[in-house]
Amino acid sequence: MSEANAPASSQPSSGQPALKPRSRHTLRIALFGFGTVGSSVARILVESQPKGLKLTHIFNRGVARKRVDWVPDSVVWTEDADAVLASGEVDVVVETVGGLDPAGAWVCRALDAGKSVVTANKKLIAFQGVELERLATDKGGHLKYGAAVAGGIPVIPGLEQGLAGDRIERIEGILNGTCNFILSKMEEGADYATVLAEAQKLGYAEADPTEDVGGFDARAKLAILMRLALRVQVDPEEIVPKAITSISSVDFSYARDLSCTIRQVARAQQSNGQVAAAVGPMLVAVRSPLAWSRDTENMVILSGHYGGDVVFSGHGAGGHPTAVAVVSDLLALAHGSRRVEVPSAPARVGAEFEVPHYIRFLVDDRPGIVAEITGALARERINIRAIVQKPGYPQHALPFVVTVEPCKTSALHQALASIGKMDCLLEEPLDLQMLE
Repeated sequence: MSEANAPASSQPSSGQPALKPRSRHTLRIALFGFGTVGSSVARILVESQPKGLKLTHIFNRGVARKRVDWVPDSVVWTEDADAVLASGEVDVVVETVGGLDPAGAWVCRALDAGKSVVTANKKLIAFQGVELERLATDKGGHLKYGAAVAGGIPVIPGLEQGLAGDRIERIEGILNGTCNFILSKMEEGADYATVLAEAQKLGYAEADPTEDVGGFDARAKLAILMRLALRVQVDPEEIVPKAITSISSVDFSYARDLSCTIRQVARAQQSNGQVAAAVGPMLVAVRSPLAWSRDTENMVILSGHYGGDVVFSGHGAGGHPTAVAVVSDLLALAHGSRRVEVPSAPARVGAEFEVPHYIRFLVDDRPGIVAEITGALARERINIRAIVQKPGYPQHALPFVVTVEPCKTSALHQALASIGKMDCLLEEPLDLQMLE
């Protein structure tokens, strides 16, 4: 045979094993978890019957209560995770259980057995993603997690492929649909407790909503994006989130006066080798795309050195959108697609944002309060932008706002520590970054 007619090698240059061609092999899928996301994945596989994919096993604890009549009789329902993971009749494990344990152990065992894994588990990927990817490569399998951030919005595939040629310098995003639902309803006039109860009734929030409203869910997703976009491996615990629970209706009222609204924002940037990251409620200008995201929508803005800003937006929460991302990963595997290997290096979150801040005080009014506050800010060389006080509030519980020019977070914390000793304060001042 001449060299020109010789078959091309099927071995990727990276050394990562190629997937079996779809024409010769249908991927046999074991689904771990039959909750909101897992059942939606099964529904798509059963109804759409994507070429090259076959659902063969469903694992769930107490599986009898999960059985549904629309799943084909050929699918094995089981409570025995060990048997599924050891089975030679399973090519891909889809993990939709969530959390670090026991999901992490199941994923490790699947990869160690040479199987591929598709997961929507942001916490697992945030904390153990690097090690799991290395294990997948060593054992000849593949790990895909396009559903781990922003549900059905293809942010991760976009980073791995569409934006791999750029140098991303900044990430800003709304990564938690529950918080976005709560804050956008509060913007319309509802109070926090009422909206939280509604979110729980609709299935957007858990009975214990701490992961969402405390910022921990968004923090895990930000850590994943930082590895893929900024190409830094960070310990999520180094990102200290701020809860949305301290936001009240008066803050939305003041925000409107400043031509802003309030959203839970996850943001990170890398400059001169320094990495900064934050998660929490922030003031965003009403003209910003982040202000347009409402209800359970997610949005991610990636700022590239060469390509400028790219915006991803859509439904980030819910079973169906997330399941779409899971099935898309499965189809990529069935078509022989490999993850683009994005290089990253360990880094510390140590830099600070230098941005304007909104500071809301609640005081028992007396003479000299403004002078004390301005004095504490001046000692840290922080310039005041505006002092705003709305009429109609009682003097014994008076809210007012001070906005300051861009300053380092550490300097503002020093000033607020001094201000916090004032005897007129009825609660800790609320400090929010302002995105401009």
